[in-house]
Amino acid sequence: MPGSRTGRPPVQRAARRPAAPRPPRENPFVRLSTRARRAWDRPLTAYYLILGGSLLITVLGLVMVYSASQIKALELSLPGSYFFRKQLLAAVLGAVLLYAASRMPVKLHRALAYPMLAGAVFLMALVQVPGIGMAVNGNQNWISVGGPFQLQPSEFGKLALVLWGADLLARKQDKRLLAQWKHMLVPLVPVAFMLLGLIMLGGDMGTAIILTAILFGLLWLAGAPTRLFVGVLAVAALIGSVLIRTNSNRLDRFACIGATEMGEDGSCWQAVHGIYALASGGLFGSGLGASVEKWGQLPEAHTDFIFAVTGEELGLAGTLSVLALFAALGYAGIRVAGRTEDPFVRYAAGGVTTWITAQAVINIGAVLGLLPIAGVPLPLFSYGGSALLPTMFAIGLLIAFARDEPAARAALAMRQPRFGRKRGAGGPGSERSPRRWNTMRRRAPARSSGER
Repeated sequence: MPGSRTGRPPVQRAARRPAAPRPPRENPFVRLSTRARRAWDRPLTAYYLILGGSLLITVLGLVMVYSASQIKALELSLPGSYFFRKQLLAAVLGAVLLYAASRMPVKLHRALAYPMLAGAVFLMALVQVPGIGMAVNGNQNWISVGGPFQLQPSEFGKLALVLWGADLLARKQDKRLLAQWKHMLVPLVPVAFMLLGLIMLGGDMGTAIILTAILFGLLWLAGAPTRLFVGVLAVAALIGSVLIRTNSNRLDRFACIGATEMGEDGSCWQAVHGIYALASGGLFGSGLGASVEKWGQLPEAHTDFIFAVTGEELGLAGTLSVLALFAALGYAGIRVAGRTEDPFVRYAAGGVTTWITAQAVINIGAVLGLLPIAGVPLPLFSYGGSALLPTMFAIGLLIAFARDEPAARAALAMRQPRFGRKRGAGGPGSERSPRRWNTMRRRAPARSSGER
């Protein structure tokens, strides 16, 4: 055939298939957000966030209490680690309470609601008895329990209101009574106002604000209508404005919002020096223990304004880390409250989350000059055993509720020890034989009975 050297017809080659189009490269930010979303949706995410976040906040708080309180202790002719040792003791006791609360069943938590409320009311009334109650910084809200230890009953009143209010609303929801506004308000609001009255007798406006936030959080979770919610809020705002206008000290605190310079009479001293501490920290701070403001310039450096010392020593990176931990803790609490079907768990988890988040916002907002100085500690972070103990018990509540989710319970049940466990020994009828860990030799095949 012409055109072929061998005389054979040319081989017809198949047409080459066009290459398949390559899939478009996925955006790394989209891939990262997808992975993060999957991680958030895991059953044990809330459990790990609550446990890990609270422990990190507490440990970092111990470090900062030790750094911020040394100068104050030396001024009082005390050892430099005096306040740190007291806070460490409170943290150890709080860890015991956290573990106990995380292992208690929900029924036991509900059974503790009424005794805890009665005990808190009794102690808060005892504060006003002359010779028993103590005044600290102008507020009559402490009880001496012997030696250097003091107790602030109003801190336990927060926990009592959360447990009792959650149990009350859960029982009324089971009976379908929350559709009536009378049952939603009574007796929750009168009891909360009674606690607020006992607190305000001692002049503690900051704790009263936190208790009011817990009350509104419970009403919101119970589905209070907008008119009812706004009505209660208006009454609380009216009472609060009267209490503020009749006290010059509270008026001065409102006047210091956003202040960057002190007045001629020395007003706004604490607020301005808190801003100085944050401003001098820079991006990564001056170094742990190198704060200047704690040397007598910044009042309450280890309690209400410990966040300012944190910003000075650890910088913007340290303060953002603390904010991220509180944000993660708040997200986990909201997730626990939103995914449960038990009304008590929903109200209690929402109440605890409202309590911790509102107190953190009020404290940090005061340090930043965005809110008036309310005199409330930063939860799990500031010095104060009376505030740390009930807060860690409340964290134990959240851990117990997070473990009790059906998906989380199933995930925890599937976990097995990695070492030393015999495989296939899960139950009768298992086909796999257990692995023996006491030998590395291979077993010889079994001989028949006729072999010698």
